[in-house]
Amino acid sequence: MLYVIYAEDNADSLEKRTAVRPAHVARLQLLQDEGRLILAGPMPAVDSNEPGVAGFTGSTVVAEFSSLEEAQSWAKDDPYIAAGVYKQVQVKPFKRTF
Repeated sequence: MLYVIYAEDNADSLEKRTAVRPAHVARLQLLQDEGRLILAGPMPAVDSNEPGVAGFTGSTVVAEFSSLEEAQSWAKDDPYIAAGVYKQVQVKPFKRTF
């Protein structure tokens, strides 16, 4: 089943986000390599693909997991959580229609 992982950033977390981004992206690449990643990306704080110092307000991932618990566990182990980038993470089942 698909799950959406929606994470909201802490204020002023751009420096932390940048520092641990390689580890964060490596985990997403594993999902991609396994054919389980549907989409993933950050949410710019301003209306621009390159927000510069404005940074990001969070991230969204849609991926396939065997259960809600597995999706929650995967999300909980994100390097952005350990680094203090995310202040809140929600994981919910997702039904793809289109």
